Amino acid sequence: MFVSVYIKIEAMKVAFCGNDNTSAYNVSAGVLKNVCFVDALNLVPHVFLLFITFPILFIGWGSQSSKVQIHHNTWLHFPGHNLRWILTFTLLFVHVCEIAEGIVSDTRMNSHHLHLFLPAMMGFVAATTAIVYYHNIETSNFPKLLLALFLYWIMAFVTKTIKLIRYCEDGVPLSQLRFCITGIMVILYGLLMAVEINVIRVRKYVFFMNPQKVKPPEDLQDLGVRFLQPFVNLLSKATYWWMNPLIISAHKKPIDLKAIGKLPIAMRALTNYVCLKEAYEEQKKKVANQPNRIPSIWLAMYRAFGRPILLSSTFRYLADLLGFAGPLCISGIVRSFQNTNQNYTTSAKDPSNPYLSSQDFFRNVYVLPVLLFLALILQRTFLQASYYVTIETGINLRGALLAMIYNKILRLSTSNLSMGEMTLGQINNLVAIETNQLMWFLFLCPNLWAMPVQIIMGVILLYYLLKESALVGAAVIVLLAPIQYFIATKLAEAQKSTLDYSTERLKKTNEILKGIKLLKLYAWEHIFCTSVEETRTKELKSLKTFALYTSLSIFMNAAIPIAAVLATFVTYEYTNDTTLQPAQAFASLSLFHILVTPLFLLSTVVRFAVKAIISVQKLNEFLLSDEIGEDNWRSAESSVTYESCKKHTGLVTNGYFSWGSGLATLSNINIKIPTGQMTMIVGQVGCGKSSLLLAILGEMQTLEGKVHWNKLPDREGNTGGYFSINETDSSCEATGSRNRYSVAYAAQKPWLLNATVEENIIFGSPFNKQRYKAVTDACSLQPDIDLLPFGDQTEIGERGINLSGGQRQRICVARALYQNTNMVFLDDPFSALDIHLSDHLMQEGILKFLQEDKRTLVLVTHKLQYLPHADWIIAMKDGYVLREGTLKDIQTKDVELYEHWKTLMNRQDQELEKDMETDQTTLERKTLRRAMYPRESKAQLEDEDEEEEEEEEDDDNMSTVMRLRTKMPWKTCWRYLTSGGFFLLFLMIFSKLLKHSVIVAIDYWLARWTSRDNETKASDSTDQKQSYHVAVFSVLCGAGIILCLITSLTVEWMGLTAAKNLHHNLLNKIILGPIRFFDTTPLGLILNRFSADTNIIDQHIPPTLESLTRSTLLCLSAIGMISYATPWFLVTLVPLGVAFYFIQKYFRVASKDLQELDDSTQLPLLCHFSETAEGLTTIRAFRHEARFKQHMLELTDTNNIAYLFLSAANRWLEVRTDYLGACIVLTAAVTSIIYEPDSGFLGLGLLYALTITNYLNWVVRNLADLEVQMGAVKKVNSFLTMESENYEGTMDPSQVPKDWPQEGEIKIENLCVRYENNLKPVLKHVKAYIKPGQKVGICGRTGSGKSSLSLAFFRMVDIFDGRIVIDGIDICKLPLHTLRSRLSIILQDPILFSGSIRFNLDPECKCTDDRLWEALEIAQLKNMVKSLPGGLDAVVTEGGENFSVGQRQLFCLARAFVRKSSILIMDEATASIDMATENILQKVVMTAFVDRTVVTIAHRVHTILTADMVIVMKRGNILENDTPENLLSQEDSIFASFVRADM
Repeated sequence: MFVSVYIKIEAMKVAFCGNDNTSAYNVSAGVLKNVCFVDALNLVPHVFLLFITFPILFIGWGSQSSKVQIHHNTWLHFPGHNLRWILTFTLLFVHVCEIAEGIVSDTRMNSHHLHLFLPAMMGFVAATTAIVYYHNIETSNFPKLLLALFLYWIMAFVTKTIKLIRYCEDGVPLSQLRFCITGIMVILYGLLMAVEINVIRVRKYVFFMNPQKVKPPEDLQDLGVRFLQPFVNLLSKATYWWMNPLIISAHKKPIDLKAIGKLPIAMRALTNYVCLKEAYEEQKKKVANQPNRIPSIWLAMYRAFGRPILLSSTFRYLADLLGFAGPLCISGIVRSFQNTNQNYTTSAKDPSNPYLSSQDFFRNVYVLPVLLFLALILQRTFLQASYYVTIETGINLRGALLAMIYNKILRLSTSNLSMGEMTLGQINNLVAIETNQLMWFLFLCPNLWAMPVQIIMGVILLYYLLKESALVGAAVIVLLAPIQYFIATKLAEAQKSTLDYSTERLKKTNEILKGIKLLKLYAWEHIFCTSVEETRTKELKSLKTFALYTSLSIFMNAAIPIAAVLATFVTYEYTNDTTLQPAQAFASLSLFHILVTPLFLLSTVVRFAVKAIISVQKLNEFLLSDEIGEDNWRSAESSVTYESCKKHTGLVTNGYFSWGSGLATLSNINIKIPTGQMTMIVGQVGCGKSSLLLAILGEMQTLEGKVHWNKLPDREGNTGGYFSINETDSSCEATGSRNRYSVAYAAQKPWLLNATVEENIIFGSPFNKQRYKAVTDACSLQPDIDLLPFGDQTEIGERGINLSGGQRQRICVARALYQNTNMVFLDDPFSALDIHLSDHLMQEGILKFLQEDKRTLVLVTHKLQYLPHADWIIAMKDGYVLREGTLKDIQTKDVELYEHWKTLMNRQDQELEKDMETDQTTLERKTLRRAMYPRESKAQLEDEDEEEEEEEEDDDNMSTVMRLRTKMPWKTCWRYLTSGGFFLLFLMIFSKLLKHSVIVAIDYWLARWTSRDNETKASDSTDQKQSYHVAVFSVLCGAGIILCLITSLTVEWMGLTAAKNLHHNLLNKIILGPIRFFDTTPLGLILNRFSADTNIIDQHIPPTLESLTRSTLLCLSAIGMISYATPWFLVTLVPLGVAFYFIQKYFRVASKDLQELDDSTQLPLLCHFSETAEGLTTIRAFRHEARFKQHMLELTDTNNIAYLFLSAANRWLEVRTDYLGACIVLTAAVTSIIYEPDSGFLGLGLLYALTITNYLNWVVRNLADLEVQMGAVKKVNSFLTMESENYEGTMDPSQVPKDWPQEGEIKIENLCVRYENNLKPVLKHVKAYIKPGQKVGICGRTGSGKSSLSLAFFRMVDIFDGRIVIDGIDICKLPLHTLRSRLSIILQDPILFSGSIRFNLDPECKCTDDRLWEALEIAQLKNMVKSLPGGLDAVVTEGGENFSVGQRQLFCLARAFVRKSSILIMDEATASIDMATENILQKVVMTAFVDRTVVTIAHRVHTILTADMVIVMKRGNILENDTPENLLSQEDSIFASFVRADM
């Protein structure tokens, strides 16, 4: 009984219209006059929509899905798509306000009135359902179902209008919130109804006979396009929801280029290039008539990309304005909280007034946190949208600029490049630096106009909160801003000087690595190591400056807000009568934080703006530089008569050509080039032979005269084309298929692509196996190809394997032969080839392959012995044609010239005979083999990561690999931190913790200070209190500022020390490494450690580490502070923490992959630009511009898509962490209000919650960056674990006699040698005895162990059994340095270092000048060196490139002689030199070294016929050991067979 009564009472309490008013259900005055009934009427549309849509949503869409094959439910947007989403979101927001208003109104009633908020709640659910329903209909493209929504909007519009009319009749004023909300809703429902009508109008899906058929956008029909940002709906756009599958999939398998697909059409380089090009051409037209004005790139860029920049700026303004909601809400929440606490009794219930004014509504403690939450969500969404739009535009701009630059490069006049007006370096800078500067400027562009507004708004709000004292704080910030700019410029300068030093250091390191074998054999590694260390010291000094300015910049950023706050609050305290309120204090603190960011960034933006202006100037200069003339003669518009066409392919009449200086390089040129025959151009060096070829190709400026190319007459049924016909018709058919407009051209300096050998030869033509084989055989490339690790699929060129000059030249000739063109131009193809190859190429390639094809060949050459093969000869002299005709003509007409040629031919024939013995090719192949054989261990070195060792066993299964991908490399981090020293590590951690504690203390003190009772300033005690608070506050602020400086300095200092130690250890480890290491590790790999990895350790890790520790500690102190103020917050932290953990875990892996993709796609793009600029003449001769353009566009798009995905991933992270931050603010505010702390601590909690929002994403981004950067430390560490050579011997250096070895007696006893303990022995039980002063020759086939024996003397290889005794001392007991410094060796490859000649002969600076001149005289170099400027101090360029190979070898001989050692070892020293130099060498060895022991490892047997003893080796054993005479007298001796074969 009682229970039922109780239930009735409860039910009455929760009645729809409330039960405290009997007239609530009275409808006598008319149904619509009853407020409660009108509210109930408002429920009807919502319920209707839910009833209709839920079944449709749940039944599924399978049957009506679109028939077009697309890969995502993202396509097709109905008209008004974005507007509908914006209106729906606004509607949802208004519904939230309506619910809040209803609930707040309800609390003022005596009983619950459900009609105040229930319809609003249902409206919220209905609006959410409407948008979900719409999204599903849109993706399934079934517009008829939109009728349900159409009806809903009409019903909702009608019911809301009735309610509005009812309020108007009741005379509800505008100030009442409910009236405003209803009005806004009427407008929104009306607009949504209009959107729906528009869809019917456009798509005609109902009321019309023929509905419109629509296809999805082209991009979405292409399954390769995976970048969906432009196609998804607004919510997915704002939150990057479409990225989820990609980021989550990164956990299962690494993201590769296939996973990110292609760029959408609108973002491709070509699309943007067309836009920018049109805009630029328009600018060109404008200034065409004004000679002194240049077209503006700025205006062109604005025309092409202005709209997205304006959109981005709009987003930015909205975000910045919403950013001020934070401080205002803090102020409002703290104020209303104080008021609630003070006036707790006043908020009595007032059922007579059901309407709530806007002011009352906003005074409610719970309303503001919700508003703050929504404002934060919106602000962050707008901010990220602004970032995204600028980045996308920046990428589009970069793509367009790159295409523009590339097109210009292809049209650049050759004279520009050759006269040095445009160097390759400048072009590379344009591509790598200037375009990126402009892209970055565009990224920062919206800041330029957003920041001033932000600063002005901030100052106005501060003034509103704190009156005049706010201006003091603002002044502090503004006055310190220029210092920031000054620091920023200094930073740029320091970075530049660091770059110069590191380039120098790399050059030296590269030299060391290239000549490491020589350095070790001569025991000079320490001298060169010291030289690198000196440069490194200079670089570190420059890095110190860089670190100092970096830390000052970080310090300024942290200290300025503290200084400003101190100045402001102290001023306020002493100038105002009232005390500082928590609401004022914490709102203004928050404002100062907002103000510092734009001021800090402003210096960066201004710097980038200045750089961008300079970049645009450079770009303009480049785009307006000279272009090559239009080569209409190539398309044979100026055709000659048919008669001459039969005979000649090209004519030059009265030609004067120049290289752009205005002076004619070639003058009065009148020549003919006969069709289908071989024309040779001969003459001395520098007489203009190559220029003539280029002039015919149109690469030179024509001062006067004409170049004619011939064209088929129309009656032959073929138009266009410049190949000529021989007398027969059959050849017409044969040549008809050829590419008529291109010339196969092989330049004098070989030019290769970064591609496989096969791609270099085919060069874009179709592959024909038979032809390919014929060409490679003609150029004798097959043996070289066989040596390469992947045959003709091996990458060569800049990034691939280094080939020798001859090999490169033969590939270029092969390219010219392979092309199916009528004309072939070969510019001195024999220059880098030895005689066998030249002959083979002449016979097989030119005479057979080209002549059989009846192709027209023009050949520039110095080899006069081939003149008899020529059909037509052009002799040049000093830029004009001396003679033209057949050899017979010249013989009769110009006897003198013919005789001159004859003597030259004879001389060349003699050289030929000598040369038959030198075989340069075998040498080149040997070098190649030497470079190739060690590949086996390259792979294992790359992956040698100690951390993975324990997981190595189960490395096959995918899960382990994925576990490693997600694991932070903590071990490597620890190694890095400890390499900076434990003291600095401790100092860094301690100062960081102390600094953050002080900063928290400052804010805590402020909370205490402002929370004290708000007494008036009268009594003395108050004054004392005031002074006390101010004093403590000032001390804390001062300490905070000092600690900011200390921490930023310690981090940078620690980073520097770590960098210094890591580089020092790495260099020493490498230099002392065993020679086998250098044989098995590619040079590029080692160099990478010194270049890219060292750069990361030097410059990138310290700031990342600083930023990471700062943001992490800020977040932790904030969470601690909020929890201190409101312990309940900890409960809500758990789910937020879990969400954060997963976000960072997924992001880190994906970000790492995308970062690697971005880096790896950048290099090919830059290489393509530089290789195009280098090979311009070839590309233009072949007419392959279009193919290269296409390739450039593909490379640009690949790089851009990687960068776009990377920036979209960053946005994905930031949106999520920002939303998490907003949730933290909401939970912190709500828990604080429930927990009711001091108003000061409430303000403190909210302030900290707001800072978390800013720093959460930095924690993750820095963590991801650090993970990538730690890869560099890991790679360096993998080299530090390498075994060094054992430099210590068992003997003390002092025990070794000063003049050892005096006699030069060598005993080899049972010697066994191997390269490494796990490899087979290369010498097996070798025994030999060499008397003092004996000349010994060692010979044997390749791989017989000759060189291993020479290395054994220097202990470069592992002697694991037996011994070598020199002058009574076992060399294994000697310290390595002593042993190697007492012996001499001349290596097969002559190595010189950059520096002076003196430095090359005697780097230790031990010898007198006389001794050096004596050595040079013995090596027959004295006169040559004397003639050089500077004599002994004359410059030697890198690798000794300014001397010939022969001269270099003689320098090496002089170097060996300077070291007065009684033992000299010559390791195939004569292999790479000509006969004459070899004779000099032999003579010197016999005379100058007459009293020394000389061991010669022979490449050609005749060089050791005069030796005292010959040792013949095979497979690591000695087969024969006797005098040459004795061995030759034995018919069956191996030595005799060698000599017979060598004859």
